[in-house]
Amino acid sequence: MAETAAALRTVAHNVRAARVRAGLSLDELSRRAQVSKGALVGLEKAQGNPNLATLVRLADTLGISVSALMQGPAEGRVRVVADDAVAPLWTGERGGEARLMLTTSGPAPVEIWRWKLEPGEEYPSHPHQAGVVETVSVTSGRMVLVVDGAEHAVEAGQTATFDGDTRHVYRGAGTGTCTLIMTVHLPPGPAPTG
Repeated sequence: MAETAAALRTVAHNVRAARVRAGLSLDELSRRAQVSKGALVGLEKAQGNPNLATLVRLADTLGISVSALMQGPAEGRVRVVADDAVAPLWTGERGGEARLMLTTSGPAPVEIWRWKLEPGEEYPSHPHQAGVVETVSVTSGRMVLVVDGAEHAVEAGQTATFDGDTRHVYRGAGTGTCTLIMTVHLPPGPAPTG
């Protein structure tokens, strides 16, 4: 429980800091991200329980990665993250889950996700900001990737990539659990001013 409270405080601090850096009021961020003002106020006070879709909309609107909203200060040159050290950001109704393992630093960060999808379980994703590219590498089982309404079967040992600025769905397929590594390649942010 203490870890959850600490994580929520980190998200609250990071959302507020990113909003202030962007020069956005709560009203404007609410309108642009399509998140209620009440939810934003609660989030900035470290109250509530934001879901993955809310965090994605806020990150996209603020022009940062989801993990930039969730990470504390850098811990050094090498960072090793164990699967069980990261809480799932999405949990499916049949036991599937998505964990944001880490995000690389630099001008064009990459998020590394671990997903587990049970047969028939799906996660629909809203379009991301322009320039986002997603890659899914299935390590076991089968999934169906739906991009712009077109279905693409992706099996163990296969990798698919697509522009993430359109509606897309990840769906478990076949008879067993599908595990995959997903990367989200974010477009370069604004160049630092010096």
